[in-house]
Amino acid sequence: MSRREVRATYDRIAEHFAQTRAHAWEDVESFVESAPNGVVLDLACGNGRHAELFSDRGDRVVCADLSRPMLETARTRLESASIEFVQVDGAAIGLQRNTIDAAVYIAALHHLPTQSLRRQSLAELGRVLTAGGEGLVSVWATTHPTFDRTSGFDTTVDWTLPDGTVVDRFYHIYDPVEFDRDLEAASLTVVDRFESHGNCYAVVEGDGDG
Repeated sequence: MSRREVRATYDRIAEHFAQTRAHAWEDVESFVESAPNGVVLDLACGNGRHAELFSDRGDRVVCADLSRPMLETARTRLESASIEFVQVDGAAIGLQRNTIDAAVYIAALHHLPTQSLRRQSLAELGRVLTAGGEGLVSVWATTHPTFDRTSGFDTTVDWTLPDGTVVDRFYHIYDPVEFDRDLEAASLTVVDRFESHGNCYAVVEGDGDG
């Protein structure tokens, strides 16, 4: 599957996706409580449910997503907040280096269709983080009870629209060791790594080198 196809998938399901994703994840809420204040990036923001956590505490927030219809759902949800909305490719974020104090990149890296793109995307996250800035990354993992595998693999997961149409979504399901390797290949400094509810998480830190 190509990046163009991934974008087309989320353009197609954006409205229904936004309706079914009302609440922030608890692990993200915990990260936000101690994350640095300042300029915040919600990369692959979806409907903005995690960006909302930062806007509530007064940060300057950038919502970024590859899908413009998805960004519009975030804009609708967050219309009363002071938030910037930008359409970007996760593997080429396009923001200036060393400008983001805190970032969340939740349940999206695994949609990039090749290892090189996933590593490039992680490197881009490191590039935009300031020295001492922190980012939280999550991926779906083989530790989830849905899977009976121990090594990472590619798959598709159905999304069923209200009219019954089934849309395939690409996933790369990570094994924990593979996730660590990709973080290392992207030259990210990992300050914490944990697993929760079938997801691998990493808290990464910027070094200011870009």
